[in-house]
Amino acid sequence: MIGLLHEFIEVFGETLRDVMPIIAILFLFQVFFLRKRVPNLKRIITGFVYVLLGLALFLLGLEKALFPLGKLMAQQLSNPEFITGLAGATADALTWTDYYWVYLFALAIGFSTAIAEPSLLAVAIKAEEISAGAISKWGLRIAAAIGVAIGIALGTYRIVTGTPLHYYIIACYVIVIIQTWFAPRAIVPLAYDSGGVTTSTVTVPLVAALGLGLADTIPGRSPLLDGFGLIAFACLFPIISVMAYAQLSEFRSRGHKRRQAPPQ
Repeated sequence: MIGLLHEFIEVFGETLRDVMPIIAILFLFQVFFLRKRVPNLKRIITGFVYVLLGLALFLLGLEKALFPLGKLMAQQLSNPEFITGLAGATADALTWTDYYWVYLFALAIGFSTAIAEPSLLAVAIKAEEISAGAISKWGLRIAAAIGVAIGIALGTYRIVTGTPLHYYIIACYVIVIIQTWFAPRAIVPLAYDSGGVTTSTVTVPLVAALGLGLADTIPGRSPLLDGFGLIAFACLFPIISVMAYAQLSEFRSRGHKRRQAPPQ
């Protein structure tokens, strides 16, 4: 317990050091450039204290739980003994199809972390409010979560096979560019934002740990070269899935209008 308290104090000090420049800039512009008193100063200071405590606890939780958990799951699911069910089995005789539990876990963890992502929830709520319900909050979240799930599963396949990352990224950007031309104009900026907000506080730690643990377990893979890159998949595929969701919705809406139109 004492050791954990010392770690928390250390993390809190590092967080305070990182956040202080932001606080200084805000107060500097308020006092010296806007030349106005800071409104609700007591409440703002209290809020900053909450932010510091929350960030410190979150970072400590990452190191103690999320990072080890993601890495442990990747190592267990890619263990040859688990895959083959034979004691003393090695990875030399395994092919990419044998790692289906890894792909299923990547799908599940990608979908669940994206659904739980606070940033995505905030964007989805605002999108539903501003569009007067035309963009469904749950529709947007599920579409983005499906994209994250597929992206992370494909990223784990890339790690297992050892194929170059840039092939996938270039192909995905080509798809995004083509979709941008044909998707409804109103959804394109939101789709691009969805790619960013899905990779935040919940998704990134688990995904990064999954990639590093998988690359560390599979023979011939480098954690530095192969372990990273999953987050890029988690950023790109929600853009594709959200625009696809909008295109399908538009297609269904046109079909409904045609069916409702009186015959000529």
